[in-house]
Amino acid sequence: MADEKDSAAFMSALVTEHLALQTIASSTISESGNRAAIYLSALSSALVAMGFASSSPRALAFSVFPTVFILGYFTIVRLIDTSVQNIVALRRIEAIRRYYASLLPTAPAYFQPDTEAQGLHGVRYRGGSILFTTASMMIVVNSVLGGATITLFCALVATLSIPIAAVIGALAGVALLLLSLWYEYRRLGPLILSPTSAPQEQQELT
Repeated sequence: MADEKDSAAFMSALVTEHLALQTIASSTISESGNRAAIYLSALSSALVAMGFASSSPRALAFSVFPTVFILGYFTIVRLIDTSVQNIVALRRIEAIRRYYASLLPTAPAYFQPDTEAQGLHGVRYRGGSILFTTASMMIVVNSVLGGATITLFCALVATLSIPIAAVIGALAGVALLLLSLWYEYRRLGPLILSPTSAPQEQQELT
């Protein structure tokens, strides 16, 4: 009798955990979209303001652009965090599904596990997959913004020639891009490439 109560309590807890993980996975996607939209909206507004203030670009370029640039990195870090949370939640859900598949002889037909060949829900992730995340898109945009800001600084403050300022800005933008992608790969790479359990992966990333 006690075993039946324990089993029922365990199943109830397991279903609750499954629903909680689904909520976490959905909320990470929603948050990522909202944060990306806020950043792009701020950047668009800054560019429009730059066009209206073309007669005096210095104050705008060195106040609004750096602010949006910093906002961009706040956004990027959080987007990477939500990607980690999403992957961990999905892997824990997969572990629960494997348990569901073991309950009855006919259950595996309804809870087919993801194999390495098929990938997660039919999508195979590799190290290069991080280049196609929302965080990577924001990294590219923010790196261009950083390079453009440095170009304006070199041209308007350091009074360098436009070609030299453009080269310095381009090099700075590439450096920002590589450093940001390295940070993203450092956070997401172990999760994408390692087949270990999700709790252990999350512990290694924190």
